Amino acid sequence: MLRINDVVAHGKARYRVLLISEGRYTWIDIDSGSTLPERIPVSQVEAEILSETLRKVDDPFADLASQLPVQGSVSQQIRDQRFAVIEALIKHPDIVRRRGRGALIKEAADRSGAAPKTIYALLRQYWQRGGTPNALLPDYKHCGAKGKKRKSSRKKLGRPRSVSPGTGATINADIERMFRIVLDRHYLTDKGRSLPYTHRRFEDMYEASYPDVEKTDFPTVAQLRFFYEREYLRAERIRLKANKIEYQKDIRPIHGTATAGAHGPGARYEIDATIADIYLLSADRRKIIGRPTLYVVVDVYSRLIAGFYVGLENPSYATAVLALANAMTDKAQLCRAYGYEIASEDWPSVGLPDAILADRGELLGHQIEYLEQAFGVRIENTPPYRGDAKGIVERHFHTIQADFKPFAPGVVTGTIVKKRGGKDYRLDATLTLNDFTQIILGSILHRNLHAVLVKYDREPDMPDTLSSVPINLWRWGIAHRSGRLRTVADEALKLALLPRVKVTVSDYGIRCFGAFYSCRELMVSGWLHRTRQERPNTMMAAYDPASANTIYVYPDSAQSDYWRCTLTDRSRQYRDQSMWELWASQKAQRRTTASAQLQERESKRNLDRRIQATIDQAQRLRPASLGDSKAQALAGMSKNRERAREMERKHHRSSAQPEGGKESKPTSQVIYLQPEPEDGAFPDFLDVLFEDDT
Repeated sequence: MLRINDVVAHGKARYRVLLISEGRYTWIDIDSGSTLPERIPVSQVEAEILSETLRKVDDPFADLASQLPVQGSVSQQIRDQRFAVIEALIKHPDIVRRRGRGALIKEAADRSGAAPKTIYALLRQYWQRGGTPNALLPDYKHCGAKGKKRKSSRKKLGRPRSVSPGTGATINADIERMFRIVLDRHYLTDKGRSLPYTHRRFEDMYEASYPDVEKTDFPTVAQLRFFYEREYLRAERIRLKANKIEYQKDIRPIHGTATAGAHGPGARYEIDATIADIYLLSADRRKIIGRPTLYVVVDVYSRLIAGFYVGLENPSYATAVLALANAMTDKAQLCRAYGYEIASEDWPSVGLPDAILADRGELLGHQIEYLEQAFGVRIENTPPYRGDAKGIVERHFHTIQADFKPFAPGVVTGTIVKKRGGKDYRLDATLTLNDFTQIILGSILHRNLHAVLVKYDREPDMPDTLSSVPINLWRWGIAHRSGRLRTVADEALKLALLPRVKVTVSDYGIRCFGAFYSCRELMVSGWLHRTRQERPNTMMAAYDPASANTIYVYPDSAQSDYWRCTLTDRSRQYRDQSMWELWASQKAQRRTTASAQLQERESKRNLDRRIQATIDQAQRLRPASLGDSKAQALAGMSKNRERAREMERKHHRSSAQPEGGKESKPTSQVIYLQPEPEDGAFPDFLDVLFEDDT
């Protein structure tokens, strides 16, 4: 059964129910401009509903009930005046009936002074639009054709000019096309050009297309602005004028939160690095060593800082794995080393997460694939220049550094203004790397255990008594959500995280970063024997950036078995060094070698010139002929050699004779520390040098 004010459709017509009485519906066509209420039996309506020729539809004027005109506005005044004219009529029960309606309207016209035709129109509008006072609001929203084009075939639209010369131009399709070209080319870019500049470029284009038009009648910058605001939506204007990266990072609307995509602790870790805003001293506090690198690993669900790294190495995969290893292992012993006594339960982030979100440069490539393949950790990479994709960890950098910035000396405060006598904050460096690490660790523990996250977007079922502290959110998530961390052996985790590199096999061992390694398995394999037997050209090896002493070689990339290889004596110069020190040493050696080779090339050029000069002089001094014939020139060669040798010996004897003819002093006697060998020879170490290493 229908109710009063329901809207139904019958064919193409729509009707509003006004009254239900005496077994009849009274309704009115809401789309007609001359209709009046009609009566129809209830049985007929129900039959048409069952035959599906009559159906209920949405009320097109439902929004009028929620409109609230501004107090004292013209709309409110007109509504109230209209309602006062028909207020007495709509309360009379016979106004919806044809019989007696005319007399009632005539009385209302005499009383209010309004024409009967006007009263009919007001009643029709009142009934058609829902029977509320707001139904009588004027339709100002349909006035003016806002946003639609105005067309004129004869003269320019708008107010005529009173100050500027000329009559102006009528904007046609050709001019609009030029407007769009210059706007897209000059204004709707991230170069910050102004609309007047764009209009000047339009004038150049317009003048070339319409050379006979006076400049006073060129389209104005106001017309260009009107076209721009009419044709381009506000959201589109903002997007087109902003830099693409800045728009995605800082301007675009944000519809969700990072926490909504994490289903529990360990569901997703975010990792990022920054250069801390402070200068440090060396361990002996005598030298400034620059600004340290700070890595932070954060759990998205609870905002708990799962791990960190503080050091002097540049951000890279090799450095990121140190932070990840810290995030996945127990930190109680590390805290104890820096003077913080905590239980393992106070920093419970031990194990592998489901996913790790990082920058493309650090965890992108084949190296991190081993962590994915071995343990099923999903690696997610952010788009380039999109730091907002890791907003949680980015915010942590500011929060952590805010703890020490107000107090620590050597903090970066801005540019160094030497001409104005500005102070160089680098000279204020006081903290060592150990001191800074202790401060960062204390800030992390404070944030994990006590910091209240006021703006944390809580789960609907989180109790009101649960404070938004990271450790509390972590524990609640473990208890009421699916904890996503997985336990793994420390050695297996270490090998999975270590960076990998291709190594080669040579006669001297396995060559990795220019150093040579060997192990028992390699010796047994026979690959080091200098024969023509086949051996693999390359293999994969994992290396620890903190130590160059050992690498882990995988002879078969499809298997998990590995060889633990150590440095050979050929590369003993790199023992007890880190890989970073090895790389730095090799780089320094390459610089030294390049400098020495430059001197070598210069010396070789001098040698070439000396040799050529000697040859040229010899050729000038050589007689034209060594004999009357070839046989005569070659005869007596042995005797000539003997005479030349005798002259050479005489020269050596005269050179060895002391000056003044004095005899040389007697030589000292050799005293042997061990019994003198019978033959006076030195001991022979050949057997030791060439003994079998195996």
